[in-house]
Amino acid sequence: QVQLVESGGASVQAGGSLRLSCAASGYRYSSYCMGWFRQAPGKEREGVAAIDNDDSTNYADSVKGRFTISQDNAKNTLYLQMNSLKPEDTAMYYCAAGAPRSYGGSCPLSLYEYNNWGQGTQVTVSS
Repeated sequence: QVQLVESGGASVQAGGSLRLSCAASGYRYSSYCMGWFRQAPGKEREGVAAIDNDDSTNYADSVKGRFTISQDNAKNTLYLQMNSLKPEDTAMYYCAAGAPRSYGGSCPLSLYEYNNWGQGTQVTVSS
């Protein structure tokens, strides 16, 4: 089980970019997934992107082509590069870990599959 700390959230204008980081400590089992989730006020928490130890990725349709999830295993750090930001991207962003691969081999975007969570970092995109 890992401990997760997010950073990099900020207030930006529409069309801008941000890179979020998630520093992980503790042991990460290689067969499990990590992911980014977000939750806006009054909305349900939703999956944004997920990645496994072999760098296979899975993205929500709403962010495909704009966001990129990656990891630096040597630094035990997960990243989310966010480009072409829109006001609807405004949310608290959470890093999560511990999900097994779903049937078919991909990492899930369902929050119920993840066991470990960070405290979140706020992203605000103004129009």
